[in-house]
Formats: sequence, structure tokens, C-alpha cells
Amino acid sequence: MSMRRSSLHELPPPPPGILSEVHSFLRGLGAPPYRYQQLVTAFQRGAQSFQEVRDLPSDLRQQLVSRFGLTVLPLEVETVRTGAQVEKVLFRTRTGARVETVLSRYRAGWSSVCVSTQAGCGLACSFCATGALGLERNLSADEICAQVVHRRWSSEPGGAPKSVAFMGMGEALANPNVLTALSVLTAPGYGGLSPRRITVSTVGLAPALAALTEAHPQVTLTLSVHSPFPEQRAQLIPLERRFTLEENLAILDRHVLRARRKTYLAYLLIEGINDSEEHLAALARLVQRRSRPELFHVSVIRYNAAFGADPSFRAPESSRVDDFVARLHRLGVNATRRQQFGADIDAACGQLRAESLGRLGRRRPSGDPRG
Repeated sequence: MSMRRSSLHELPPPPPGILSEVHSFLRGLGAPPYRYQQLVTAFQRGAQSFQEVRDLPSDLRQQLVSRFGLTVLPLEVETVRTGAQVEKVLFRTRTGARVETVLSRYRAGWSSVCVSTQAGCGLACSFCATGALGLERNLSADEICAQVVHRRWSSEPGGAPKSVAFMGMGEALANPNVLTALSVLTAPGYGGLSPRRITVSTVGLAPALAALTEAHPQVTLTLSVHSPFPEQRAQLIPLERRFTLEENLAILDRHVLRARRKTYLAYLLIEGINDSEEHLAALARLVQRRSRPELFHVSVIRYNAAFGADPSFRAPESSRVDDFVARLHRLGVNATRRQQFGADIDAACGQLRAESLGRLGRRRPSGDPRG
């Protein structure tokens, strides 16, 4: 789609990150404002380097290369694995950190991308493959956004992903750059996504959860529960000992009253661990005690065997998962079974671990908390 010259001045200044540096650099050179718009548009359309932005004069392209290198894109594809309706890409950052991103394609013709926010994770959840890696570092806002807009997705049938889930490697709310990334992804002229098409999953970093509900109230939230009993939940999610489930639910109670947005409670069903009648009844009571219980939706996830997770954990029979959901319904709780793709290529919930990190021998006793 061509853009009229008169509209090229309308792109707002970017949030902090590499584009902000480019914006300032172009202003310092005295370049017309529309040059910045031309550059952003070119990268949105799949340009991979400054030299590919043919709308810019050659001398300006060379000045950008001299200042920033060949490209502003911070990720390179290292390996790709494909499965039914799923593609998992191992990206390498400029510093050598490796993260995994998963694209799911739905038969209705649209796609969703699951992005990572950290290289590794430091929260030691017992059900997640990233637990074997520990935390290497937070990803920058640029590295997070680049997973969404990478040319690999936009060149596919159906175009760029229509929704984004912050459910990849890392605890999203442990990385303050996530708030900046959300601003970029939802800003008109940049990501341009509706915040309602973005889901942020957390195991419950309460202060950051409160900040997120204030900064981006229309983003969809998912809180990992996995057990309604505090002692057991602390074994599954050690962060429970710092920020309790009830503390996080109180934040969500206030959030749904203000935003009137449905909020999700993720429940990872593990055979013989959290699938009893007692767990079911306590989970239902937990939802029924909410300020607006009709706005809380339980997303039941069948456990996926994961490298580095507790070896005693087992996946329940598929029928057992469906029965658990049905019994929640009978107790008046809104619930569905989460549709999952990619277990055959270790791309389903809890399985991301950036395989090459393991080959490099990075082993630390911590984990990725997502569910």
C-alpha cells in the first residue's frame, strides 16, 4: 500500500530503543521527517538492511550504515523446526543470546506468534524446560518486537501475525522492557496491534502485574495458578513464597472492575499432582470468590513432558482433561481446554529451552515460569 507524502509527517516519535536512536540521528542530519517514515515503512514491509530501503537517497543510506551497521534488526535465524500448524524458530541476538519463538497457524487463515522475553529464566518453576538454563539476561524491547515483525512471518500466506502471546521463554513481568515493547507493538504507525490481540502471561510478579494493568489496561492477562493450595503452588511456582496467588488475584479483581476485561487463569493439569476432586473444588471456590467471577476464565492445559522439568510429572489422559473442564462447568466456572500445537517439536507450553543453549553447556538451577 502506497503512503501519501502528506501523511509521512504523522508518525509519532518512537518509544525508547533503536528506532528512537535512528529518529534522533536523522533529525541531527537535518533529514526531512518523511525520511524516517520511509525507513520504518520499508522495514515493516520486510527490508532487512538499510541498503534495501530504496526510497532513501544512497548517501543517506550509507550514513545510516556507518552509524548503525547494516541493519537495525537485532535477530538472526539460527535454526527452524516445523510441525503441524507450527513453526519454532531459534533466534540469535547480536550478543549471542539464543531465544525461541513459535508461530501457530490456524485453519481459519490467521496466525499467532508466541514470543520470548528473556534468554532463559530465573524463577525455577518445576514444570518448565527453561528451568534447566537459568537466566542469561532480559531481552531488549527491540529484540522482543523483532520476534513479532520478522520477515519470516510476514512473507508467509496470511501475512504478519494477527495476535501476540508473551508466553515464550522467561517471565514477561520480570523484564521491564516488556512495557516498552507493548507500547511499540500497539502504537499507530509502528506495530499498530490492538492491545486486545496481545496476551501477557505471568506466574504472578505482583508489583509488575499492578503496573501492567495501569499502563496497558486493555491487554489480555493470563495468571498461572496450577494449584489452588499455597503450599503445593509454592512447590510448582517458587515465586508464590514472595507474591502469593491471593495477592495477584486481588490485583486482577481490581483490574476487571475497572477494565471490564475477561482475565484468564491458566491451570496446568498434571496427573496425580493437581487433578483431584479436592483440587477441582478448591479451584472453583477460588474463582467464585472473585469480584466478577464471570470475567475469570480457567484455561486448562494438558501437561507437556519437558526437558529439565520434574521427571515424576506425567501428562493426564486427554479424556481426563476434558472431564476436568466439564466438571468446572458444572460448578459454574467458565473454562476451556487450551488448544495446543507443537508438542512434537518441543514447541508447546513449558517446552521452550533454546536447544543450542543446552549444547553450549549452560546449566543453572532455575526456570521459565510460564504456563
